[in-house]
Amino acid sequence: MTDLNQVELQNLRHLIGGAETNYQKLNTYSEQAVDPQIKQVFAKSAQDALNTKQKLMTFLNN
Repeated sequence: MTDLNQVELQNLRHLIGGAETNYQKLNTYSEQAVDPQIKQVFAKSAQDALNTKQKLMTFLNN
């Protein structure tokens, strides 16, 4: 894999930050939800956001 240039690195950091924000918000919504189905939807979405962040982080480790 080629090295990331400054713009690509900045964009990647922005995407990682957004995924982290999404994870935090969705996790909070899941914790606060009363309806079990809504809680499950938020929990699944939070996990998806966390997985996205982790996948994006792999680009920084290469």
